[in-house]
Amino acid sequence: MVADNTGGNGDQSEEEKEMDQTEHASEDNGGQENGDIEMAVSASEMPSPSDGTPDEVKEPEKLKWAVIFLCFYGFMASIKPGEPFITPYLLSPEKNFTRQQVTNEITPVLTYSYMAVLVPAFLLTDLLRYKPVLIMQGISQVAIWLILLLGTSLIEMQFMEFFYGITMACRVAYSSYIFSLVSPALYQRVAGYSRSSVLLGVFTSSVLGQLCMSFGNISFYTLNAISLGFVSFGLLLSLCLPWPKRSLFFNRNQGQKELTTLVANKSELDKMNPKEGVLSSAAPPCSALRWKDSVLLQMLLEVRNVLKKPNLRLWSLWWVFNSAGYYLVLFYVHILWNKVYAATENKNVYNGGVEAASTLLSAATSFAAGFVKIRWNVWSELVICVITSVQAALLLLMVQETTGIWGCYISYVLFRSFYQFLVPIATFQIASSLTKELCALVFGINTFLAVILKSIIILIFSDKRGMGLEVHSQFLVYFVYLAVLSVVYLVCAVVVITRHYRNQPNGGGGTNDQTTPTELSPVAANSEEEPLSNGKSAKA
Repeated sequence: MVADNTGGNGDQSEEEKEMDQTEHASEDNGGQENGDIEMAVSASEMPSPSDGTPDEVKEPEKLKWAVIFLCFYGFMASIKPGEPFITPYLLSPEKNFTRQQVTNEITPVLTYSYMAVLVPAFLLTDLLRYKPVLIMQGISQVAIWLILLLGTSLIEMQFMEFFYGITMACRVAYSSYIFSLVSPALYQRVAGYSRSSVLLGVFTSSVLGQLCMSFGNISFYTLNAISLGFVSFGLLLSLCLPWPKRSLFFNRNQGQKELTTLVANKSELDKMNPKEGVLSSAAPPCSALRWKDSVLLQMLLEVRNVLKKPNLRLWSLWWVFNSAGYYLVLFYVHILWNKVYAATENKNVYNGGVEAASTLLSAATSFAAGFVKIRWNVWSELVICVITSVQAALLLLMVQETTGIWGCYISYVLFRSFYQFLVPIATFQIASSLTKELCALVFGINTFLAVILKSIIILIFSDKRGMGLEVHSQFLVYFVYLAVLSVVYLVCAVVVITRHYRNQPNGGGGTNDQTTPTELSPVAANSEEEPLSNGKSAKA
């Protein structure tokens, strides 16, 4: 039931990662650009020198502290020591829900809520400039823990999951907020800072929760009360965050005063020249069509061209299908553990320690992915096939009666780590040839499609209104799902590799397509100025 904070926009990405979108692109790399925090505003682009430079350029120290405060907020908002123990709490005598209720009636609401809120949260994040959505996330967090503490009925727990879905959808606000504060040259560095603060918060939270349960001898109720205190503090911090003046799509223009001045001057010219005034009176129809030239619409049209590129199409499909399977496992694995506990009569719950270990190992594998140097245009399908096959085998191992709880723990840690290894690689492969705006939109669409797929699977196999399978049977379904994906990837790998070597010259010299390293920050400093394939610029 615990949601992953490291997945792909993401997750995260993940979320979590995910619309973990841009945050995964620089998950573990440090920046190599200038260390000065300033906005990328060229003086030649400004209509008048008298307007001066934006406040962000004038006050680099203020921006530096804003970035530090945002990272501190990300750390504190991630500390919820009771989160790994929500499922044991619901199944304990303190709440006394049955495993069937939690599996088939409570947990599915999380995915449905996430799917319903994801697109509005994505649009409102940009339209309202991040801060209100972060405040909404904080309010949802407080609502979750209040319901956990005070709620007793099934419908109340379903509302708790509804708010949990809102919290997951609002994570995109934090992952993209940081980019409104600094210039593109600093995206890599500050994204690494913000992402690291979240990972550190998740790790600290899991360790703190496990220590409280193992050595503090406290109840689940007390642990959730502590979590309520932390999320309430996070809500207060969100109220103190600075309000950015710009965003990617709806608030790109900072020169509104200049635009107003130009319109006023044009009106005066119209009065002096009646003929031009007649032409200007015909402007409203054009302005009514101005939405067709909006950045967001141009990005949506450009997505069609993205699908024509094989590498982008492959990794986007991986993001959709594999992240759906990944989050299905994350949502239901605690219920599986609880069933194994009951079968072995093991009363020691180590959910927090396992989550901490998986977070730490996932961060390490994500970092290691940056040093992998192979020809991804040839070997991508094979790498994905091997890792997906290993993940499928780990799921099969989890559901074996002879595995035991520690076998489930180890399998889960490895399962998460393999997925997180591919997240930065997928991010680079998708985003390396895209503008930052188009990159955000593509990851948003991929995440939304993954959520739809996940909702369909849950509705068919998990929901009470569908087949309503118990948790062991669900994990067998997830195993079959990943096994089928592995076969598909294998077939694709054979086709791509055969075609590649068949096209090699007889001398074996091949082309000069040399090995290139995987970099975790593909967005260039001048990406805003790159033209789209339809000849228009992404820059407003």
